[in-house]
Amino acid sequence: MTEPARRTKPPMDTSHRVYAVVLALAVFFVSWAGIAAKPWVAAKPDPRLAALAAREQRLRADAKLVQRVVDRRMAAHRAALRARRAQIAAVQARAQQAAAAPPSVRIVNLPPLTITRTS
Repeated sequence: MTEPARRTKPPMDTSHRVYAVVLALAVFFVSWAGIAAKPWVAAKPDPRLAALAAREQRLRADAKLVQRVVDRRMAAHRAALRARRAQIAAVQARAQQAAAAPPSVRIVNLPPLTITRTS
C-alpha cells in the first residue's frame, strides 16, 4: 500500500527575526550612548577658554593702543615729508632760476701783475 502523505512544513524565512534583533541592539546602544552622555548635566566652563578670552581682550586693547601710536607717528612722518619735499622744490626752483638767468659778466681793469726779482 501506499504510505500516507506526510505534511512537510515549508522552510521558514527567519530574516525578519535577524532584522528585529539587529534593530533592537541598535536602539539599545544608541539609548545607552545618549544616557551616558548625561545631556541634562550642564558642562562646567573650561578655565582655559575663560583665560583665552581674557587674553584676547587684552591683546585687542593693546592693538588699539599700538595702532594709535603708529597713526601719530605716520602723521608726523607725513608732515615732515611734506616739509622736506617743499624744501627740495624750493631748492630746485632756485637752481632753475639761477640756470635760466644769464651769467653776469664783469669787466675788471686791474693793474698788470709784475714780479721783479733781483738776483
